[in-house]
Amino acid sequence: MSAQSTNNPQVLNEPVPEDSVALGQPEAVLNERFYYASQSELVWWRFKKHKLAVAAAILTIILYLTAIFANFVAPYGIITRWGMRQQEPPTPVYFYREGVGITGPFIYPVTRKADPKTFEWVFVPDKTKPIPIQFFVKGEPYKLFGIIETDIHLFGTGLGNEPVHLFGTDNLGRDLFSRIFFGAQVSLSIGLVGVLISFLAGIILGGLSGYMGGVVDEIIQRTIDFLLSIPTLPLWMALSASLPRNWSVIQTYFAITLILSIIGWAGLARVVRGKLLQLREEDYAMAAQAAGASKWRIITRHLLPGFTSHLIVSITVSIPAVILGETALSFIGLGMQPPAVSWGTLLQDAQNIVAVAQQQWLLIPAAFVIITVLLFNFVGDGLRDAADPYSR
Repeated sequence: MSAQSTNNPQVLNEPVPEDSVALGQPEAVLNERFYYASQSELVWWRFKKHKLAVAAAILTIILYLTAIFANFVAPYGIITRWGMRQQEPPTPVYFYREGVGITGPFIYPVTRKADPKTFEWVFVPDKTKPIPIQFFVKGEPYKLFGIIETDIHLFGTGLGNEPVHLFGTDNLGRDLFSRIFFGAQVSLSIGLVGVLISFLAGIILGGLSGYMGGVVDEIIQRTIDFLLSIPTLPLWMALSASLPRNWSVIQTYFAITLILSIIGWAGLARVVRGKLLQLREEDYAMAAQAAGASKWRIITRHLLPGFTSHLIVSITVSIPAVILGETALSFIGLGMQPPAVSWGTLLQDAQNIVAVAQQQWLLIPAAFVIITVLLFNFVGDGLRDAADPYSR
C-alpha cells in the first residue's frame, strides 16, 4: 500500500506537515500519512501554516479567558466608586525613577484640583511618594465562578493605597479597565450564544428545505423572503424597545440574544438549501439513500461536510456581527440596561462631544470591539483556506 501511495502524484503534491519534517521521517511515510489522514487533520495542518490566523486565534482565546476570569484580571469591582476621582484620565505607569534607575512598575498618587483659568478638574501627581504596582495582590473579595471565595487580583496597589486606573474612570469614578473586562463577559458571550442559535436554525431549516423540497421547502423559503425583506436595524430596535424595562439582567440578556438571532439564520439557511439541492443528486448521496440511511443522517453525515469551509466562515463572520449588533443596541439605550455592563453600555458615556474632545479614554471600549471583530475575521480567513478542499 505504501508503494501504491508513493506512486500517486496527487498524494506527492500534498504539503508535508512541518512537525513531521522535523522528525526526519522518509518522504514515502509522510505521503502515506496524508493518504490516510482525516479531514480534521488536514484542516489543522493547513491552518497552522496561516501565521496571522494562528496569532489571531491565540489572541481570541486570551480575550475570552480574560472575560471568564474578569474578577481576577480586574483590580476593582464592577460598581466600586472612588470619591473625588470622577473623569480621571488613565494613570501613567513608570519604570524609571531619578536617583534609583530602572525599577518595577509604579505610579504616583494624584490630587484633584480645580484649574483657576479653565475651571476644569485637573489631577496633579505627587512625585515624592511612588507607589509600586504589585502582582497577585489582595484586593476586594469576590467569588470566582460564583463558588470559590478569594480576594487575589492580577495586579493592584494593595488595600488602602492609591488606586491604579489604567484606562481612567467614568463620570461616577468607576474604574474603566475593570468595567471593560466585566463588559466583555456580556459582549463576547452574546456573540457565541446568538450565533449558536442562528447557526443551528439555519442548518436544520436549510437542510430540510433543500433535501425534502415540496411544501416544506415552499414554507421555509417564503418565511426567509419575508424576514430578509425587513430592514435589520429597525427590526432590532423595534423588538428591543418592546422589552419590559422591569426585566432582570438575565431575562434581558437572553431576549437580546434571540432578537439578534432572529434574522441571522435566514441567509445561512438559503445557502445550505442551494448546496443540498446540488449535492443530493451525487452518487454518494444516492448510495446512502439506497442503503437505507435516514434523511437526517444523509444530511448531517454525507451532505453538510461537503461545504464545511462555508459553514466555518459563516460562524466566524456571524459572531462579530452579533457583537456589533449588541453594541449598537446598547449604545442607543435599547440593548442591555444598567446595572448590566457591556461594551455598548460603556460607550453610552461617550455620546457627547465633550467626551470625544476631553475624555478620549471613554472610547477605549470601541477599540476592544474593533480588535475583536478583526481577530474573528483573521481566524475566519485561515479556517476558510484550511477547510477548502481545493487548496494546497
